[in-house]
Amino acid sequence: MTAAEMIKSHPDLALDPDALVSCIDAARQAATATTACADACLAEDMVADLRTCIRRCLDCADIAATTASVLSRQVAMDLGLVRVVLEACAVAAKRCAVECELHADMHEHCRICAQACGELYATSRSLLETLRDEGVPQPDER
Repeated sequence: MTAAEMIKSHPDLALDPDALVSCIDAARQAATATTACADACLAEDMVADLRTCIRRCLDCADIAATTASVLSRQVAMDLGLVRVVLEACAVAAKRCAVECELHADMHEHCRICAQACGELYATSRSLLETLRDEGVPQPDER
């Protein structure tokens, strides 16, 4: 069963289903890519030079997995909280993408990870824009 099938069949959708599914899928892909990239970095001879990359990957993996979970739950969705989660996700994805891009010429796993994180950044920002379009208040406006 795919995220698209589950989300689109839900009777209580709070967000645009296409943007939501894109972000969930990108978050799951990035969680896998960043975990695998951190693991691959640990296997590199120059592992000490990759400490920041490993850290960015692991942070992004956790935040991406959490984002996918939060976005998958539709009932009584707290859109202010969703906004904060998406903002954190976008920041983590961007930082990881930038760091992995620094190593992409030397490590294929970093190139792949940077691409996955770039996609997560784009889909997170896109979903955030749909929240703005719907007039969802900032978390501190509640």
